Amino acid sequence: MSDGNVDTHTDLDIPWLVFPFEHLQNMMTWRPQYRSSKFRHVFGKAATKENCYDGVPITRSVHDNHFCAVNPRFIAVITECAGGGAFLVLSVHHTGKVDPLHPKVSGHRGNVLDIKWNPFNDFCIASCSEDSTVKVWDIPPHGVLKNLTVPWKELQGHSRRVGLIEWHPTANNVLFSTGYDYQVMIWNLDSPEAVIKNPVRTISHHTDVVLSMSFNTDGSRLATSCKDKKIRVLEPRTGNLLQEANCKNHKASKVLFLGNLKMLLSTGSSRWNHRQMALWDQEDLDVPLLQEDLDGSSGVLFPFYDPDTHMLYIAGKGDGNIRYYEISSEKPYLHFLTEYRSHTPQKGMGIMPKRGLDVSSCEVFRFYKLVTIKALIEPLSMIVPRRSESYQDDIYPMTAASAAAMSAEEWLSGINKGPVLQSLKPGSRVPDSYPELSSGLGSKGLGNSLGTRRSQSRPGQLQLAYIQDQLGNKECRSKTSVSNGQDPTLCSPPKTENEVWGGFDLRLKFHKQQEEIRRLREMLNQRDVRIKQLELEINNVRNSQGSH
Repeated sequence: MSDGNVDTHTDLDIPWLVFPFEHLQNMMTWRPQYRSSKFRHVFGKAATKENCYDGVPITRSVHDNHFCAVNPRFIAVITECAGGGAFLVLSVHHTGKVDPLHPKVSGHRGNVLDIKWNPFNDFCIASCSEDSTVKVWDIPPHGVLKNLTVPWKELQGHSRRVGLIEWHPTANNVLFSTGYDYQVMIWNLDSPEAVIKNPVRTISHHTDVVLSMSFNTDGSRLATSCKDKKIRVLEPRTGNLLQEANCKNHKASKVLFLGNLKMLLSTGSSRWNHRQMALWDQEDLDVPLLQEDLDGSSGVLFPFYDPDTHMLYIAGKGDGNIRYYEISSEKPYLHFLTEYRSHTPQKGMGIMPKRGLDVSSCEVFRFYKLVTIKALIEPLSMIVPRRSESYQDDIYPMTAASAAAMSAEEWLSGINKGPVLQSLKPGSRVPDSYPELSSGLGSKGLGNSLGTRRSQSRPGQLQLAYIQDQLGNKECRSKTSVSNGQDPTLCSPPKTENEVWGGFDLRLKFHKQQEEIRRLREMLNQRDVRIKQLELEINNVRNSQGSH
């Protein structure tokens, strides 16, 4: 300080010092935008050699199908055989070396191209073949102990080989098939004939071979991909064409509905023959919402979607790896998680329904890889790492049960119903299936509920036991008789064989009352389930906000 000239400037007045300080403040208020996800660390765990299925003569067919179908009881795989077509049905617990002389299901005259288990009956499987037929088989409760050659139903309508079959996701005994005659046919298996020659409807919009079929959640929409490079969305009951995509930059081979997200996913190839997937708005197929190139390989990409976790799995034919993503309803829609890598290439894949998973190990998905070079079927579990061994409600929402929501007749009359839901929590009650008595006492439900039709030498006792088994609920075992003015919840089913066959009209009235009661109870249960789902979503949003 000199001559009274005081320097009044401080460090903060100097511009080159002010800027870094303000910049530092901005950096302190910035937060990284991480996306909250319970499935970020999902990993794949392959089964040990003793838990695989070894020595299986897997088919050498070049068709781009899965060749494998799985349910909680059985695994079925299409096999290589001389003269006609066959597939193998094993218990899921029958791991290890498979007997090369193990009995097969071998009723087709040509190679089997596709197999699918009935989602509502673990002992019923459909198959289609180059012999232009579709056959539906009853599998005995203890498995196939001798060669099975006589089907329960044979469907004859296609003029050329049949390449794909799909069961309706909510209606009982409704089967879709498509073949090299370019037709999609709908079959009602409640028909009494053993050989059905007339489908209930034929859809003729396709100009080439249909490569894949997929239903939305309630089965009111059917999406198809076709060799003519078009994706179509159809109303399956009427066959009306609702949407059609003809994207020159994307040649689709497989298409999939993404649950209730109102979106479609297709896999295929780009104009430059790169493997590619595309996301579409199901109400507007003019332009894809998203296109993503994956690699330059040539194998078909099989997409698998889990609507409970919103996870998408992409497995390439001939690849050893499986990519998996999370799907959201908002941009950017697709979130890559990670990739399972393996040195063994897969020819096809089977998928275990959610009700067959091991919830104690936090398993959220299970593949069955067909490894042709080793004649091996290798289970692959996708697991969410959790330390707790207790049941994890947040990763197991209510899921589709093995119960049909309605009969084939109801669906064909124009009714749509979502799937019957169940909890995977151990000890939870499995929902009852929709009553099937309306299709007659010789219906499919009769034979399956009592372990196939082996007891038909005593038809009266069999049918009586079926009625008592299906309708003998605890709430309905009152001994009071049926009357028009009585509360239907107090009704009891006919107890003796004379009552059953003598009072046929009375029995039908009783069944109608019970169906109405069950329908109302199901509506209440569905609303309770929806409330729980909304509560869980609210908690997830709060948790994600709290983490920021």
